[in-house]
Amino acid sequence: MKKIILLVLLVINLKTFAQKFESIAATPPMGWNSWNTFQTNISEDLVKGIADSLVSSGMKDAGYTYIVLDDGWMAMQRDSVSGDLVADPKKFPHGIKALADYIHSKGLKFGLYNCAGTKTCAGYPGTRGYEYQDARFYASLDIDYLKFDWCYTDSLNAQEAYGTMSKALFAARRPIVFSLCEWGSHQPWLWAAKDGELWRTTGDIGVCYQGDTVISGGWKPNCVMKCVDLNEPLRKYAGPGHWNDPDMLEVGNGMSAAEDRTHFSLWCMMAAPLIAGNDIRKMTPETRMILTNKDVISVDQDALGVQGWRYVTKDSLETWFKPLNNDDWAVCFVNRSRQPQKINFDWKNENVNDTLSSRQLNASSTTYKITDVWMKKSLSTTSKPLSATVAPHDVLMLRLNK
Repeated sequence: MKKIILLVLLVINLKTFAQKFESIAATPPMGWNSWNTFQTNISEDLVKGIADSLVSSGMKDAGYTYIVLDDGWMAMQRDSVSGDLVADPKKFPHGIKALADYIHSKGLKFGLYNCAGTKTCAGYPGTRGYEYQDARFYASLDIDYLKFDWCYTDSLNAQEAYGTMSKALFAARRPIVFSLCEWGSHQPWLWAAKDGELWRTTGDIGVCYQGDTVISGGWKPNCVMKCVDLNEPLRKYAGPGHWNDPDMLEVGNGMSAAEDRTHFSLWCMMAAPLIAGNDIRKMTPETRMILTNKDVISVDQDALGVQGWRYVTKDSLETWFKPLNNDDWAVCFVNRSRQPQKINFDWKNENVNDTLSSRQLNASSTTYKITDVWMKKSLSTTSKPLSATVAPHDVLMLRLNK
C-alpha cells in the first residue's frame, strides 16, 4: 500500500512540474491569421466572414483549423478594476467570448495574440507582469491558440519570459497551442520544446520570393526563400508537438502562381505550420487550389513528423527530400532561377540516407511509384531516370511509394 501511495504522489509531483499539454500539435498547426493582410484593421464582422469562408471554400475540409486574431484586437487600456484585457468595443461590440463561440460553432478553433513585453508591437497592452492573469482570462474565453510576440521587452530574458507564460497557460488548465514569436533572435529551437508547440525561426515574412524588398516605412521583410534558408538547417529540432516556424503564408497576397506554389511546397517539405495570411473571402480559384491541395498538405501533416532537407543544389536547381510514414518519400525540385531548369535525376545512382529519421531511399534495390502531387498524375517509377523541366521560380513536387 505504501508503494502505491508513493507512486501516486510521484505521478502528482511530476504533473505539478509539467508546463505544457501533450499531443495538442502532433502535426504542424493549420489555420489563418489576420496580420499579413489586415494588420490591426480587424473587426467582428471581418472575422466571422473569414470563418464562414474557411468552411465554404474547402479550407476547413483541407485541415485548416485555427482562426487567430493578431495584434489590434484589444482596447488601449486594461480594465481599471479587474486589470483584465479588454476587447476594442468598436471592433468587437459583442466581445471576444461571443466571437469565440461563433467560430467554435463552425467546427473551428480560435486564437489570440499578445506580447511578452509591456506593450504589443502595435502599442496595445502587453502581458509583462500579467502572465497568470492573462492565461486565466484566455481560458475563460475558451481560446485554443496563443501567438506570443517579442516587442517592448527591453532586457527581458526570452527563455524565462516564454517559460513563465508557458507555465501560466498550463496552470489555467485549458489546452492552448503556444506559438513563440520572438523571430529566432534567441535560438528558441534550443530550449522552447518544453514551453510551446511552435517557435519562429525567422524575422517577419513579406510578399516577395527572394532578394531584398523594402516596404513603405523602410521595413525590409524576409522574402520566402530567405525564410527557407534560415529554417532548413534546423530540422533536427522539429517533430511532433514542437515545430520550427518560418512564419505565416503569403500565398494569394501578390506573388506569381509559381512562387506561391513554391512557397507552399517548401513549407510542407519543412513540416512548417500552415497559417494562411490572405483574404480568403476573395481568393482566386488558383490560390484556393494551392491552399487546399490535400496531396501536398499530406506531406506537411505526415504522422512521422520529420522536417525535410535540401539534398543537393546544382545551377540554382535544388533537390529536397522528406521521409514520410509507411516508408514513402516526398521529393521536391525547386528552381530558384529566372530561367527554366532541366532535371536529369537517376534514382538508382542516388542513395538517400537520412540519419535523423533512420530512413533510406535506395532505388537500386527498391522500386517506387512516382506521383506528381500538384498535377495529381502518375509519372512512371524510379526504375528509370527522371527527365523534366521546371519553370522559373516553380517546383516539381513528387510522392514516392512502393
